[in-house]
Amino acid sequence: MTRNLHFSLIAFLRARLSPTGYMGLHLTLGVFCLIGAGWLFGSIAEDVVTADQITLIDAQIAQWLHVNATPVFIRFMLVVTHLHGTLGILGLSLLTAVFFRYKKHWYWLLTLVIAVPGGLLVNVLLKHVFQRVRPIFDDPFLTLATYSFPSGHTAGATLFYGILAAYFVCHTTSWRWRILIVFPAALLIVLVGLSRMYLGVHYLSDVLAAIAASSAWLAFSLTAISTLRRHKAMRHGQRSASGGNTA
Repeated sequence: MTRNLHFSLIAFLRARLSPTGYMGLHLTLGVFCLIGAGWLFGSIAEDVVTADQITLIDAQIAQWLHVNATPVFIRFMLVVTHLHGTLGILGLSLLTAVFFRYKKHWYWLLTLVIAVPGGLLVNVLLKHVFQRVRPIFDDPFLTLATYSFPSGHTAGATLFYGILAAYFVCHTTSWRWRILIVFPAALLIVLVGLSRMYLGVHYLSDVLAAIAASSAWLAFSLTAISTLRRHKAMRHGQRSASGGNTA
């Protein structure tokens, strides 16, 4: 009995680490990314709620950025932040959806629809759950009445550029090109988050939490649709093989 259990465990692990199959390596990696990003968000959220050390760091960084802000960088950050608002991200997503439709990449289109609007909705719900007040300054660069935690602009950038990076990474086999794809996507996400901090409307923990929560949602979306696509492909292959054998 113990031996059979041992072989069953090995078979299970092999299946989870196999690059083929609809419940193989891609699902395992997706679940690990989802759990890891979710854990990171939970840790940040707990520290914010309990006013832990991170809130002191938040206040220090926010004050330093506000005091040392320059008109040139303020204007630049305003451009960055306005381009990545809700309307901007949805507009970019719409253009990407048209591209996927033109290429007939239906599963990527479905992933985009689930990931971006769905992720933005999750972000809004989280804001209302935590209801964190934004940074307050005597001479603010921007004034917003909505809640701070987590950052919506950073969430939108993480979801959108994450989808783009995943798409192009999946369509190239060169690791050099994959790195060149991921790096600018990550840089843009960081830039958007920095713009929100620089303009004094978000804390560092707001930005980090947005990246973590959106990465978790992105991992869920990519993994779910990829599993669906692989499952349908496997069933189609089985039907084709069955039809061929019958013929």
